[in-house]
Amino acid sequence: MHNIGVIGSSRLMLEVIERVRQVAPTDLCVLITGESGTGKEVFARAIHSLSKRRKERLVSLNCGAIPETLLESELFGSEKGAYTGATEQRKGFFEAADKGTIFLDELGEMPLGTQVKLLRVLESGEFSRLGSPDTLRTDVRVIAATNRRLEEEVAAGTFRTDLFYRLNTVRLEIPPLREHPEDIPELIEYFGTRTARKNGAIYEGINAEALDLLVHLPWAGNIRELRNLIETVVTLEKGRHITIESLRPYLPRALKPPPALLQNESSEHSIIPDEETYSETFPSKRHFTALPPTKQIVGSESLALPPLLALPYSTTSAGLLQVAGKTPEQVERELMYKALVDLAREVALLRNEMAELKDVVLTQKHEDSDSIVESHSANPHSVTIEQHDVSTDISTDISGFPLTMHEVEKRLISAALSRFEGNRRQTADALGISERTLYRKLREYGFLESIAEERNTEDSTDK
Repeated sequence: MHNIGVIGSSRLMLEVIERVRQVAPTDLCVLITGESGTGKEVFARAIHSLSKRRKERLVSLNCGAIPETLLESELFGSEKGAYTGATEQRKGFFEAADKGTIFLDELGEMPLGTQVKLLRVLESGEFSRLGSPDTLRTDVRVIAATNRRLEEEVAAGTFRTDLFYRLNTVRLEIPPLREHPEDIPELIEYFGTRTARKNGAIYEGINAEALDLLVHLPWAGNIRELRNLIETVVTLEKGRHITIESLRPYLPRALKPPPALLQNESSEHSIIPDEETYSETFPSKRHFTALPPTKQIVGSESLALPPLLALPYSTTSAGLLQVAGKTPEQVERELMYKALVDLAREVALLRNEMAELKDVVLTQKHEDSDSIVESHSANPHSVTIEQHDVSTDISTDISGFPLTMHEVEKRLISAALSRFEGNRRQTADALGISERTLYRKLREYGFLESIAEERNTEDSTDK
């Protein structure tokens, strides 16, 4: 199926490709869903290339990569002076894609306010540039993609119901690579040949053992992960054939032995047997032994990790992982234990970050002590005094960790807001997060309502 840019001849992929051929000639909105790395943008380009708009532009925009404050100007354009830094009139993506197609990737990241304006464009084709009262019209086809479950986002109130139903006219579900591993040989051939041609290397295929190994990997990153692996091996190893030896340094960390074992090819714990051992012992099927237990250091504690899962493995019809020589209960326990170890490590890191942030807040408090006194003299109810109280509470509570992490985070945000008198940009910079993330946290913890009430109170007092 190279003629539309989609690689794959499995039953699942052929079904999706047939769906693309059916919907492409129409002007219907298309919602493409699937895990990260499954090739959603490739399918969007395939739809455009088969549509009656193929001679016009295809404009792509990643909604999750642009700050909330700039997303609307990117989509709809802006007038000179519409916001700080807007020194000239600027066309948006909808205006630039007139008569063509616009692809909105990571649609689930779009803020609710922007969703309203997007719905207006979908319904009437009308929009306005930021800072302009004039209404403009555009004729575009919208293709959207997301790796989120928008039904859950709608239920949680973070995605508009009317926009979801408007976009969900036609839906393409892109299957993860683990559900159609029979396409892996074709994908490897395509990526290997393309990389060799691009870099002037020589690629003569992949041997049976290496191919068998790659077909049985889980590919959490889907086709993108496979592409990156093949491109790296072909470019750096400069070998004519891809073999297990050339793959070994680039395998996912969880599926290869420690460096010490790599140097000892005769080790009984080696996860990849040499060719002699393989042909003599396992002539009919591949077998990989488990690695010995290792240690993972978390803070001052040493946690024993269970042996790595043995290969080969497969999944049942219910999606459960099957591993040679292990019962489903054993596999589940090992996976749960690994998840707990990862969680313990993350908590340890988060504690360190909270301690560092506490030091920053306390340092800023001492440096600005003079301004605090002056502010308190002028206004005993100023937010500066509130910031002093909050930072003291944080210092007391973090030392013994009696609070939940959400409560600590809430207090830190409150302290930073007070410190910078409600300036979101300075607050976000001090906390080391984006303004978009800060806005979400403010809404989550109810700060937006509090700020609105304070402003109403101030307005009443002034009157």
